[in-house]
Amino acid sequence: MDIETQHTERDRSSRPSDSEQPSDAEGSEERSRSALAGRLTDWVPGGRITAVLLALLLLLLLVSTFVLQPFQIPSGSMERGLRIGDRVLVNKLAYRFDGRPQRGDVVVFDGTGSFGHGDYIKRVVGVGGDHVVCCDEEGRVRVNGQSVDESAFLYPGDSPSTVPFDVVVPDGTLFVLGDHRADSSDSRDHLGSPGGGMVPLDDVIGRADWIVWPFGHATRLDRPDAYARVPDAEADDGAASGAETGATSGAETGATSGAETGAARDEDADG
Repeated sequence: MDIETQHTERDRSSRPSDSEQPSDAEGSEERSRSALAGRLTDWVPGGRITAVLLALLLLLLLVSTFVLQPFQIPSGSMERGLRIGDRVLVNKLAYRFDGRPQRGDVVVFDGTGSFGHGDYIKRVVGVGGDHVVCCDEEGRVRVNGQSVDESAFLYPGDSPSTVPFDVVVPDGTLFVLGDHRADSSDSRDHLGSPGGGMVPLDDVIGRADWIVWPFGHATRLDRPDAYARVPDAEADDGAASGAETGATSGAETGATSGAETGAARDEDADG
């Protein structure tokens, strides 16, 4: 009887219960994680607080690089909506997934090769294939035969353009204008330059969606309803005529426009 009792006790002690094994493994995992975090905080000067700040900075860098980026407005070329010193938040994903800029969007683009070195912010007036003319009998810009009422965002006292133009926007490019037409160097001023004043889609950084600073001027930048009524471009004789006369218009008026309004090169957007 004594031998059997001892043997039973020996068996019980030599085989741990199933409930004990997961507990040991879980404890080991927790100790490993704690040790790793401890080594990181020990390695970084300032410990845990510095590590958290570095992680936040890395997150902000990733967001700024791939998602959202603030830009400062250094000039009055987009007044009255965007004032000098305003900071806008640019959506860099707006056109990355088969999306394309639409008429009326406010976009930031790299002007190298088309406008000049630096980033610019302008409003899209024409997209690929559009026939853009200035001006109709009432002095308004006309896109694909539709006159556009720009009074809701045009700078008070400005006319849509003092420079006549008649162009067809090549595929893959944009025709852009500033809202303060009398103080903006835009597609009109580069009609006679290489590229014809058009902005390649590949140079578009993103769409300006919000004014975020100063707080008293913070607002969302919506697309004006005036452009929603513009019909899509059609390949017709009028468009072909625009293509022929656009180059002449650029050669004849581009230099004059640049002399009159392009002297104040104030449309660069600071990131």
